[in-house]
Amino acid sequence: MIRRALNQKTCAELSFEGFLELAQGLGCVGVEPRNDLGRPFFDGASGAEAAAMAKGRGLRLLGLSEVYGFNVWDDERAAQIVALADAAESSGAETVSLIPCVDDRTVMPLVDVLRELVPLFKGRKVTPLIEPIGFVTSSVPRKAELVRAIEAVDPQMFGIVHDTFQHCIAGEQDLFPDFTRMVHISGISDPSVPLDDAQDKQRVWVDADDRCGNLAQIAAFLEAGYEGAFSFECTAEGRFGPEGPAKARASFEYIEQMVGAGA
Repeated sequence: MIRRALNQKTCAELSFEGFLELAQGLGCVGVEPRNDLGRPFFDGASGAEAAAMAKGRGLRLLGLSEVYGFNVWDDERAAQIVALADAAESSGAETVSLIPCVDDRTVMPLVDVLRELVPLFKGRKVTPLIEPIGFVTSSVPRKAELVRAIEAVDPQMFGIVHDTFQHCIAGEQDLFPDFTRMVHISGISDPSVPLDDAQDKQRVWVDADDRCGNLAQIAAFLEAGYEGAFSFECTAEGRFGPEGPAKARASFEYIEQMVGAGA
């Protein structure tokens, strides 16, 4: 099996406990709780309580999401990132996700903003992950630029979230598995829509009709020795319902069969 994981956005309508129970039932190694679902992390449970709830189900808290527009740097953004890192430390979460600006605000150059982040994470066990967003309006659309900045600042401190959909619409070829700490997977199966940022809210389970190249990307990561998780981050409205667990399991099993990662 691949190392299965779930991002909370995929099943946002479930309680935190229900989210953990789903992940356990699907054989996941861990989960990614979020703070942008209209309610607090862990549905208001403390970090220690959330850690115990996850551990009791054999799950890791792989990462907490997110701070958006991390490269629109100011004191407020720094405070948001510190608060996210504190929440991760209190719950034992391994990473935090920082998302670049995709609107028209002025952003700080990548090398400079990473240097600002260094003292915020120095001495912590939490790893800051940057997720390139492939939109045409994105301030960090591709990984190559990000990798150069990480190499210039501190290759040991930072990591990357690779998103198969974002990778596809960015038109990027290189994967950079050595820098990748998390892979988000989702598919676009509708043959009638263009593969662009307009489909960000239409991402579904990966199946045989997937147009985002998930299987090739996953296989390449495995071949390169990537040992992290593959986490479903599906966003399509109505994506989860009574049939959600069965669809998730079928998609995981399809991926594993096709990439030769079955048990």
